[in-house]
Amino acid sequence: MAYCAVDKLESTSGMFEPYQILDDRFRDLVLPNVRLRKISGGHLWTEGPVWFPAHQCLLFSDIPNQKIFRWMCDGSVNEFRDHSDFANGNTRDTNGCLVTCQHGSRTVTRTEHNGKITTLADGFEGRRLNSPNDVVVKTDGSIWFTDPTYGILSNYEGYKATPEQEFNNVFRLEPETGIVESVAQDFRQPNGLAFSNDEKLLYVTESGSSHDATIPAVIRVYDVVGESALGNGRDFAEIDNGLPDGIRVDCYGNVWSSAADGVHCFDPGGKLLGKVLVPETVSNLTFGGARGNELMITATSSVYAIHVNSQALVR
Repeated sequence: MAYCAVDKLESTSGMFEPYQILDDRFRDLVLPNVRLRKISGGHLWTEGPVWFPAHQCLLFSDIPNQKIFRWMCDGSVNEFRDHSDFANGNTRDTNGCLVTCQHGSRTVTRTEHNGKITTLADGFEGRRLNSPNDVVVKTDGSIWFTDPTYGILSNYEGYKATPEQEFNNVFRLEPETGIVESVAQDFRQPNGLAFSNDEKLLYVTESGSSHDATIPAVIRVYDVVGESALGNGRDFAEIDNGLPDGIRVDCYGNVWSSAADGVHCFDPGGKLLGKVLVPETVSNLTFGGARGNELMITATSSVYAIHVNSQALVR
């Protein structure tokens, strides 16, 4: 399998037109003179993009190939980790360490600064986790992750197995103690998750329509109650093409979500402002780049990037 870095994306009509503007406010979030670029290709299923400002690099997973790749600002792409144990979602913790959801071992791990991999969670109430999928770290250091069954449904993105958990949970993990708590159980398949900038809300995607068409393709939102609980779960927005997977919140409080036709941008009230169109089904996204204003998108066999007029909140 060959992996390549590509400077720009071309369609049969030339450069790929990247936007669908549904609300004039979206014009303030995008740039009219930029185009979508393919920065890596030749993969099987890309996921888990995370930007490391200190190293000026993007890490992303190729789940079936069991690899984590590194894209550098000079355009080069190389293997960061081989035999990644079907790694999926990645994020940074408050100490700048890589936190990863691994389908193969059904664990959440942390890569220490010396390269050692520490298992943070592998079970709940005496039973193995399903297949941790996506992960986010709160500013208090707690780790919140989703645990659907995608990694145990087949031998393509993990090892086929029977679920041991009664529910497909959203979990909170205290890394210092190893205590895992279930904070939400009302999902068929919980997937991407992201906190609002003030951390008073947690957005979680429901991707159960991947295997059951009766499940709505929605982003749900919860009030964060105290330090470790969720309440008042309700639908925030619905995806009109495909289903929601990974999500991010920008510095203005807008929610950017993956979808079948690209990245959908919703205002804090849940109104769809517009779309960044991508020629492959999008799995996840993050903000990164040298100035933090590049939307970096994992999509099926490729990774794309486009400059936008927004970025993640800098803490």
